[in-house]
Amino acid sequence: MIPESSVLLTDLYQLTMLQAYREQGMEQPAVFEFFVRTLPPDRGFLMAAGLEQVLEYVETLRFTPEELDWLAKSGRFSRDFVDSLERFRFTGDVHAMPEGTVCFPHEPIVRVTAPLPQAQLIETRLINLIHFQTLIASKAARAVLAAPGKLLVDFGLRRAHGAEAGLLAARASYLAGFSGSSTVLAGLAFGVPVFGTMAHSFVQAHDDETEAFVHFACSQPRDVVLLIDTYDTEAAARKVVGVAPRLREKGIAIKGVRLDSGDLAEHARLVRKILDEGGLPDAVIFASSNLDEQRLEEFVAAGAPIDGFGVGTRMDVSADLPYLDCAYKLQEYAGRARRKRSEGKATWPGRKQVYRYDGPDGRMAGDIVTLEGDALDGEALLQPVMRGGRRLGPAAPLADLRARAAAQLARLPDALRRLTPREAYPVEISPSIRELARQVDAQGSGSG
Repeated sequence: MIPESSVLLTDLYQLTMLQAYREQGMEQPAVFEFFVRTLPPDRGFLMAAGLEQVLEYVETLRFTPEELDWLAKSGRFSRDFVDSLERFRFTGDVHAMPEGTVCFPHEPIVRVTAPLPQAQLIETRLINLIHFQTLIASKAARAVLAAPGKLLVDFGLRRAHGAEAGLLAARASYLAGFSGSSTVLAGLAFGVPVFGTMAHSFVQAHDDETEAFVHFACSQPRDVVLLIDTYDTEAAARKVVGVAPRLREKGIAIKGVRLDSGDLAEHARLVRKILDEGGLPDAVIFASSNLDEQRLEEFVAAGAPIDGFGVGTRMDVSADLPYLDCAYKLQEYAGRARRKRSEGKATWPGRKQVYRYDGPDGRMAGDIVTLEGDALDGEALLQPVMRGGRRLGPAAPLADLRARAAAQLARLPDALRRLTPREAYPVEISPSIRELARQVDAQGSGSG
């Protein structure tokens, strides 16, 4: 078993830098910010997620005796440095956008202020957690916008890139507005509603398809959703209609049917007609099979009579956009602004705040990224969540984060609600930041 909470789940250079920092006495306060540099043409916004797991990580960060012993035997580190790690704790401050907040390039999503070695060490895992859940929540939010009012269920665990990814994808998609997940552990770990039907193998293991339906219904009488495309979809729908009175005598109602192959829209139309004419107008049609927000939008536009969707592989691996151009960069050290000037990867210096402004219609109209000390009259998006290595309050209930996400999506301007946005959302870099960058550049080094 690989413990995801291990401090050694990091890049080697984090530890080699820590030893060098210790040797040079470089332990003064540093400010790092996590942000996204750019969005691809078909993404108009992101949705911040993953903060809860970051706070859990930094609050409990410890080196175990086994880890320290391995580092000592590796031959890469001094005994004095390894011994010092036994007392290593995160004692810094964290400011962040609440999970469920819509965000854009150049805006710090998380800001960490801590002694330089502490802020440095958490870089890899922080990026790992925020990047992945933000990626998935953003894609899930697009599905929510593409299929408003539909039941959306995360079906992606079996194709996710690892167990943790599958579990966190269930959390992130639910946060963004999905109805639940097929991942059982998401129910225990996060309180995510769990959904499930049946597999083709269950039908195949029976000699008679109708008997398979009866056996499953009797085993799960409160939630009967029958998979009907193992052999002939429309023929199976007629069998469902035929068996409904038999089940009704047992006090069992058929809740719905699931389609998982073929032309889903056409099958749904034919099956809807069979169910309606057969006395099952309330039975829902649930569909799955390599779905994503583009397919959902097509079904909705075509008026396909599908009530809910299982969205799996393409969402949990974010197939069309498998990574974000994101970074966690040093913006201030020892009280002096720092700025990376690498070609194509330059940063804006100083610790920052993001202010959001709405238009007359109550929709988001534009953001300003400015220095923390510049008090503006907009909505300040970065909020204090940790001080001195301790949370400032209990973890936000996932229901509250879902409500925030829904409110944020409702405030999106129409231009960004499309799967292919018509225009970019305006994010202004304040004159004070630009002036600070000029001053830092004039120094001819990374600080000013």
